[in-house]
Amino acid sequence: MINHWLGFTVCLVVVLLAGSRLPYYGDMLAEKTGLSRAFIGLFLMSVVTSIPEVMVGFSAAVIVKSANLAVGDILGSCAFNLCLLPLMEMLSKSSKPLLTRVSNTHMLAASLSIVLLALTGAGIFISGSIMILPFIGLNSVLFALIYFLSLRMIYRQQSVHSVPVRKNQQTSVLTVRQILIRYFLFALITVAAALMLPYFAETIAVETGLSSTFVGTIFLAISTSLPEVIVSIAAVRMNSVDLAVGNILGSNIFNIFILFLDDVFYSKGSLLADASDTNLITVFATIIMSAVIIVGITFRTQTKRYLLAWESVLIIILYLLNMFLLLHQ
Repeated sequence: MINHWLGFTVCLVVVLLAGSRLPYYGDMLAEKTGLSRAFIGLFLMSVVTSIPEVMVGFSAAVIVKSANLAVGDILGSCAFNLCLLPLMEMLSKSSKPLLTRVSNTHMLAASLSIVLLALTGAGIFISGSIMILPFIGLNSVLFALIYFLSLRMIYRQQSVHSVPVRKNQQTSVLTVRQILIRYFLFALITVAAALMLPYFAETIAVETGLSSTFVGTIFLAISTSLPEVIVSIAAVRMNSVDLAVGNILGSNIFNIFILFLDDVFYSKGSLLADASDTNLITVFATIIMSAVIIVGITFRTQTKRYLLAWESVLIIILYLLNMFLLLHQ
């Protein structure tokens, strides 16, 4: 048990050090290429930080053959990712609420994630999913189609709602190629360390005797979301709020796309149909949390009480309620 905790701690430190460099080079890439921070966070950065979810989902679907563990990890990661927004707001140096300072592009991303989550809930609720191929359901195919449609829609919108990029002194010296090399080098280090986190987390959780739903939705999901934690906090600390929020919402969109990949390799039938109905609790909680984000960006509260705005407080309450309901199932 001690060795597992030590391994978990070492991997966490590596993710912390390497992951904190990703927003720095992502910010430089935004200035050099003209792409908005929101778009880079939504897709380039979110894919990197979501690699642990890909590997855990593949392991759960192919090796363990546990639909509940695979789906629980993805949905739990989505809920936990949104709970990072209040944390980022507390760490932000600005007196204005976090969602007041982000691009309108994030409303589109949050709306698309709600669509994907609703389809996920429908697939779990309907016991007999429509199968396109022997091992792939209709919902999973829609996940893939909507993901690539989201990529196109947000790319087109980001040029309309782009936010001026803060100047970086080293950007003029480095070429796009040099920035990309540095970005993917630190991304590789971050991913390599992050891929070990689920192993240690799952081993520790199983040895404590926790249920598979709790392990997948809370403990394992939090460990696979640690790259999002490190990268988003680092982005906020350097005042790249669009990069930080884009990473969170983009990770949620990509996470649902991972369910498509998991379903492809899950040979026992429909992944969503075989998952426990308990996962619907997390689906509903995450949908409401995403809707709160849309309201927060639309309403744009100009002040916040103490360290948090009202939307951040509500997100925390929803997440805690989600955990409470899962523990009492």
